This record gives sequence, structure tokens and C-alpha cells, in this order.
Amino acid sequence: MTKLPADLSGQDLTKALRRVGFAIRRQRGSHIILRRESPHARVALNHKAIRAGTLRTILHEASLTVDQLLELL
Repeated sequence: MTKLPADLSGQDLTKALRRVGFAIRRQRGSHIILRRESPHARVALNHKAIRAGTLRTILHEASLTVDQLLELL
């Protein structure tokens, strides 16, 4: 099992998610709502450093594996 990146920022994750079809729908404060139509998924983020548990939840909601995320970065 591949380890999660320890120093991933919200901006880096947003860029990676946009590469797989997510688009920014709205932003309020430190939360950006990204959405993908097919297959349907929605995630929220934008922190300087994303904790491991939060990142795992976002990857699960986006139907991505850690290896796929690392390729996108």
C-alpha cells in the first residue's frame, strides 16, 4: 500500500482533481466545493496542509486511489 503524501496543500490537491474532471463550483472562506458530473462526486477542501484522514476521505469520495493521486501530482 502506498503512503499518502505528508505535505500536500489544498491548492495542489485542487489542481490534481481538476485534471480528472472536477470543476470548482463555489468557494466560501477556506472551503472550495469541487464537483464532477460523470461519475458524480463532490469534495470540499482548501487548507494549507491536508491531514491524512481528510485526504483519505476526499480520495474515497472522488473514487481515486493513492497511486492515482500521486500520478496526478
